[in-house]
Amino acid sequence: MTEPLEPDSCPVAPRRRAFLRGALGASAAGAVAGVAGGYAYRASRPAPASQVALDNAAAGLLPPVPFYGKYQAGILPQPQRQTAVIALRATADGRGELSQLFRTITARAAFLTAGGTPPAVGIGGPPSDSGVLGPAVVPDGLTVTVGVGSTLFDDRYGLAARLPARLTPMPPFPNDDLDPAQTGGDLVIQLSAGHADVVMHALRDIARHTRGAMQPLWRIDGFASPPRPSGTVPRNMLGFMDGIANPDTAAAAQMDSLVWISPGTAGEPAWTAGGSYFVVRLIRMLVEFWDRVDITEQENMIGRRRATGYPLSASSIYATPDYALDPDGEVIPLNAHMRLANPRTPQSADSQILRRAYNYDRGIDQVGNLDVGLVFSCFQQDVKRQFEAVQTRLIDEPLVDYVSPFGGGYFLALPGVADSTDYLGRAMLA
Repeated sequence: MTEPLEPDSCPVAPRRRAFLRGALGASAAGAVAGVAGGYAYRASRPAPASQVALDNAAAGLLPPVPFYGKYQAGILPQPQRQTAVIALRATADGRGELSQLFRTITARAAFLTAGGTPPAVGIGGPPSDSGVLGPAVVPDGLTVTVGVGSTLFDDRYGLAARLPARLTPMPPFPNDDLDPAQTGGDLVIQLSAGHADVVMHALRDIARHTRGAMQPLWRIDGFASPPRPSGTVPRNMLGFMDGIANPDTAAAAQMDSLVWISPGTAGEPAWTAGGSYFVVRLIRMLVEFWDRVDITEQENMIGRRRATGYPLSASSIYATPDYALDPDGEVIPLNAHMRLANPRTPQSADSQILRRAYNYDRGIDQVGNLDVGLVFSCFQQDVKRQFEAVQTRLIDEPLVDYVSPFGGGYFLALPGVADSTDYLGRAMLA
């Protein structure tokens, strides 16, 4: 997917015509009950599941993640090894083209997450696949998570009355330095997999099939570091384990109360049921300054031991600190990051978020400092009740001298795709 073009550098019409040719092909093919991107399915066939499993095992790849279900498959799992987050502007011309865009994204996601062999093409035609993964597409645990931003609900597509109740542009918080060029978007797509080439292949494939209907605004790539020295929790660029205290994704009741929008969620349009509010925060870590800080001061700012991840008041990583026994913060300071983010009071229990985070490394900036940090994301039922409550408690924490949030956005991760007759955003667009 290319960077956005200058407004006058190339006419939009040819790109849109290319997209429409694909859309017309889908209609003519009538594949997949005539809805979920017939063109894309006709152009590529998944391999038999048994063969995919054998190929994955032989290559040391992750198994396929089932695409269909009530919820999008990329929300609950632990972070994959590699990810890319891409925010986009919708350039589809009208509601019909927008609908076709979502059908096409769905069709490509269904194929890419299952894997298979791209079709042969005639002499003189461009290849049907980039070839980045070789002659066959391997899924390698790929998940495709799609969300929509509040700007999609303006007057372009007649969706204003369907705006989710809690979806707004992401506001700047104190201590933020948001770059408008790296903030917001009509849509967001997160691609996660076991290897970077699988993520890049999926990005190029989706971009190719949707050219003329959406245009990238910003993109960031991330990776999850291996747990070191052992365990299940990766470390961030500050050297601390990241994401220790998270809700239990296996507890359905907890996910229903904290993550998923249900049919009974107050004020929400019916179409949002099965979705989840998706917050992305791009956070630069000023590691040159952090690396000069005494280890004891670092641990007091976080509230955990750097080597083990243990709370300063405990001797195991998942121990629940009892702040009532430390009311003055003599062991875990009152302004420690973990204590502010999750004070573990009856009032704060309802503000938990499902945290997902990746490290990023974008080289060096214009003055030679390392440009590294965190692609922070979280899922929740209510942004204000959950993410914003947590973020408000963190205002002016000591850690703000060493981190600088610079972009991201608020999105609604769409409900899942029930089966091959369904597509992402169908109820929103109906």
